[in-house]
Amino acid sequence: MSSRHLRGLILLSILAAILTIGLKTAAFFLTHSVGLLSDALESGVNLLAALTAYFSLWYAARPADPTHTYGHEKMEYFSSGLEGMFILVAGLGTGVFAIQRLITPAPLHDLDLGLALGLLATLINFAVAIILLRAGRRHHSIVLEADGQHLMTDVWTSIGVLIGIVIVWLTGQVRLDPVIALVVALNILWTGYKLLRRSIDGLMDRAWPEAEQDQFRGLIASNLPAGTTFHALRTRRAGARRIADFHLLVPGKMSVREGHDLVERIEAAIGAAVPNLEVTIHIEPIEEEASYRDNALAGFERETPPPAAPAEERPSPTTGPVH
Repeated sequence: MSSRHLRGLILLSILAAILTIGLKTAAFFLTHSVGLLSDALESGVNLLAALTAYFSLWYAARPADPTHTYGHEKMEYFSSGLEGMFILVAGLGTGVFAIQRLITPAPLHDLDLGLALGLLATLINFAVAIILLRAGRRHHSIVLEADGQHLMTDVWTSIGVLIGIVIVWLTGQVRLDPVIALVVALNILWTGYKLLRRSIDGLMDRAWPEAEQDQFRGLIASNLPAGTTFHALRTRRAGARRIADFHLLVPGKMSVREGHDLVERIEAAIGAAVPNLEVTIHIEPIEEEASYRDNALAGFERETPPPAAPAEERPSPTTGPVH
C-alpha cells in the first residue's frame, strides 16, 4: 500500500475524531458527567494525534536526500512518541477531573440521551481502530498501529465511562462516575507508557527481538559457503524497513570479484526470506587476528558461528522467513 493510501486511512481517523468530539461534548453538556468530559478530552487528543500521524506519514515517505541519506522513516517513531505523550496527557487530565468530582460530587442529568450519544461515538471509534490496526500490521506501519491503539484506548475509556453512567443511573451513587473515570485514567496512562517506550526503542535503534535475530543468524549461516563464517551482526528498524549489517569472514586469498559475487548471492538469499530488508556486509580475511579485534560487539554478542562445512556435509536449510 502506498503512502498516499496510508494517509487516506489517517484522514478517516481525523474525521472520526471530529465526529466523536462533537458527540461526546454534547453528551457531557447534557449529563454533566465527568467521565464523559474526560472522554471528550481524549477525543480531542485523538484529533491532535491523527494530525501528527498524517504529517509523519507524508514526511517519512520522502526519498533519501543529501541531508538525510538514510531516508526519513524514523519520523514515524517520533510521531508515535508524540501520540504516547498525548495519551499520557489525556490520562492525567482524566485523573485530575475524576479526583475533583470524587471530592465534590455533583448530580447527573439526561443520562438516557447522553448514553446513546456516547455509545454511538464508541462504535465509530471501534470501527476505525480495527481498520487502522489491521492495516498497520499488514503494512508494518508503526504510525497506523499507534493511531489504532490510541483509538482503541479511547474505546475502552468510553466503555468504562458508559458502564459507570449506567451504574449511576440504576443506583443513584454519583461517586461511582469519578471512581470509574479514575480507573480508566490508569489504563490510559499504561497504554501511553507502552507506546512511548516503543517509540524510544525505535529512535534508539533497539535491536530486533532475540527470536528474530536467532532466526536471521540461522538464515545467514545456511547460505555461507565452506570455509567462511560471520560475526558482528547488528540489527535495527526504521519504520517498515528492517536494517542489518555484519562482518563476513572469508579466506584471504579470495579475489575482490569472488568476494563481491559471494556477497551478492548472500544478500539475494536473505533478502528473499526477510521482507523490507536492507543489509550491509563487510568482508574481512578469516585468518587475520585484526578481523576479530575490530568487532565493536565483542564481549556481548552471541557466539560466532564456526566456519561453514563443505556443501556436501551441510544439511538443507530449514530456516523460514523472518516476519
